Amino acid sequence: MVVYQQDAPAKINLALHITRRREDGYHELESLIVFAGVGDDLDGEPAEADSLTISGPFAAGLDAGPSNLVLKAVAAFRNRWPHLAPQGLKLHLTKNLPVASGIGGGSADAAAALRILLDIAPEHPPMGELMDLATTLGADVPCCLVSRPLVARGIGEILSPLPDFPKLYIVLVNPLIGVVTADVFRRLRSHDNYPLPQLPEVLTRPAQLGLWLAETRNDLEPPAVKLVPEIGILVDELAETHGCILARMSGSGATCFALFGAEGQAHEAAAQMGRLHPDYWVAAAPLLQPSS
Repeated sequence: MVVYQQDAPAKINLALHITRRREDGYHELESLIVFAGVGDDLDGEPAEADSLTISGPFAAGLDAGPSNLVLKAVAAFRNRWPHLAPQGLKLHLTKNLPVASGIGGGSADAAAALRILLDIAPEHPPMGELMDLATTLGADVPCCLVSRPLVARGIGEILSPLPDFPKLYIVLVNPLIGVVTADVFRRLRSHDNYPLPQLPEVLTRPAQLGLWLAETRNDLEPPAVKLVPEIGILVDELAETHGCILARMSGSGATCFALFGAEGQAHEAAAQMGRLHPDYWVAAAPLLQPSS
């Protein structure tokens, strides 16, 4: 039996501007999103019925039943394109990323399930229709389908992949405190903020990106810090590490990150954060490139 495998890389919002609150309650945003070379792993093989098992350091407490976003993605794909889906799919998720951590773990897992279905399908459905289906699963699922540097707009469904991006390394630190996104948005003071500044037409140098990022922000970071003060402490500590280009919180938290132009600097910073916070989750990885 052929086993299909897909990575579910961590999603990082390098910048996140909330630009409008819609009448339906959803928020429109503009975000520069990248993906790291660390994440969950999803394996699947055709079977008589759908099933999901979960292992890994953050498997505890996760529901492997129909409410899991992985199985929801499979069910949605089969409902939309029954002739392209196997009768059943036996899936195993290795959960390496913290849960509710602002780096898109569940959305990345759902996107990985959709990519496995694409690998199995005798033909691919139209990409536009696949993206529409991904949006129904969650605002971050479309960008996780791409899993390469991009700018997201709307509620996250309008994607502009970047043709080039600097070679960078990232350190991720999570205090293992779950943050509920709805709680962060409820504490957001302004729902109508300035959009992202225009990106350079050619974006290949770390310093160039650093200057651009200095003009940006994560609008969800201040309310998240009020909920989890450890976030503010981590951002300050990461900013002081040698070679750090930018330190910030990703998404709605509580994962914080620091960007580096050199691999050695990233690993040095990760080791330093590990010594400071031995009970936290710490990872260092390269950022995935547009053509990788």
